[in-house]
Amino acid sequence: MKSKQQSKLFEQFKDQWSEWVNGCNIVETELYKKWEVKRGLRDISGKGVMAGLTRIGEVHSYVLDEGEMVPVPGRLIYRGIDIIDLVNGFRKDGRFGFEETCYLLLFGNLPGREQLKEFESVLGEFRSLPPGFVRDMIMKSPSKDMMNVLARTVLALYSYDDKADDVSISNVLRQSLQLIANFPLLAVYGYQAYTHYHGNQSLIIHPPLPELGTAENILHMLRPDSCYTRLEAELLDMALVLHAEHGGGNNSSFTAHVVTSSGADTYSVVAAALGSLKGPKHGGANAKVVQMFEYIKQEVTDWEDEEQVSLCLDKILNKKGFDKAGLIYGVGHAVYSVSDPRAVVFKQYVEELAKSKGLEKEFGLYDLVEKLAPEAISRVSKIYKGVSANVDFYSGFVYSMLNIPQELYTPIFAVARIAGWCAHRMEELVNRGKIIRPAYKCTEPMRKYIDLDKREGEKNRVEELIKAGTQGEPKRNDTL
Repeated sequence: MKSKQQSKLFEQFKDQWSEWVNGCNIVETELYKKWEVKRGLRDISGKGVMAGLTRIGEVHSYVLDEGEMVPVPGRLIYRGIDIIDLVNGFRKDGRFGFEETCYLLLFGNLPGREQLKEFESVLGEFRSLPPGFVRDMIMKSPSKDMMNVLARTVLALYSYDDKADDVSISNVLRQSLQLIANFPLLAVYGYQAYTHYHGNQSLIIHPPLPELGTAENILHMLRPDSCYTRLEAELLDMALVLHAEHGGGNNSSFTAHVVTSSGADTYSVVAAALGSLKGPKHGGANAKVVQMFEYIKQEVTDWEDEEQVSLCLDKILNKKGFDKAGLIYGVGHAVYSVSDPRAVVFKQYVEELAKSKGLEKEFGLYDLVEKLAPEAISRVSKIYKGVSANVDFYSGFVYSMLNIPQELYTPIFAVARIAGWCAHRMEELVNRGKIIRPAYKCTEPMRKYIDLDKREGEKNRVEELIKAGTQGEPKRNDTL
């Protein structure tokens, strides 16, 4: 913790120092074109630069027609199986699908009935934390941010693992299954500690039940009375399935590949991936969607009036409404343009849950915003590719209908995506590639060292950089 003297000194210099930091780090946008740099490993159309090969997941959003990219309805494929076929398969049988999805991602094939039963039993046995861990690592240091809780507790689990640094596949598989099983506990217990110590609410800790799957255990542990309906559990399970994997190029899975390639342990890899997912451009968008709709509902008197809703969206995009960021959250994606298959699959079941909760009008508002948002975005900014609703557009609405607190929206994303992260980590280990290290070109010109007594001119140089600097590329409406 900083001393009062240190804080006062920093407060005295922070504005000037911040200005210098801004000035000396600006890279002119034209230089990216000059050197043909794919900024963020993406080109101007949003297409990702090929940086690796994977057998785990594929995101399909365009076809090549005589060398030209033609956008098509998006497809998401897990181990060669279309996500729509996967969802239809377990829904047809009236089963939950997340555990089956985890098996598919980890082992490459769909499990047989006995294999699935054995896999679920293993997860059930692993669904417990070390003795004293909840008390010492979660309850004694509650945080206001649940992603911080997840990252911190994952790193703490390293100390409880006698083979923490063993990167053999059998050991990493064991660690992966334990993390998949325990993520719901870390997230829910972290939230219970937060509400107790920061919200003065009763502390109720339900132990997980080994006979329940991931979705049911989340609702069982989270709710004081442990009660939930079958439909509620099915929708949460489907959300987990749709978020479990999204190709090796998504920001957090790529992070898992990068850190794994350095030879780091499983807990460090997962903590790094969690740090990536925490960002609002990646995993934090669904909470922003819910908050944005609360604003729209206050601004629009008639939720069925297209003109009123369009005016409200224009206000948001022109940075005069909601958080003044100029974004319609949940609309647009780094890859998909015509449609996000996760949103398409999710939407039909979201409507069913909304009807059961008496929220048909609210669902209608979501449906209308989904229709009007692309038109509104095209009126205020240049679109290099089409935009459509992404999975975050509806997932936050589902979580709100399930009475899941907003603090847990992104952690639940992590509860799902841990399966994909672990699959990508093991893929990187199996292939034993070189450490991942993309090239960066330095644009700073060479200059001579200046003796300390002669450095006053350096301040003027920084000020010149600040005045001449640009602010980078225009903002886009993509949420990653």
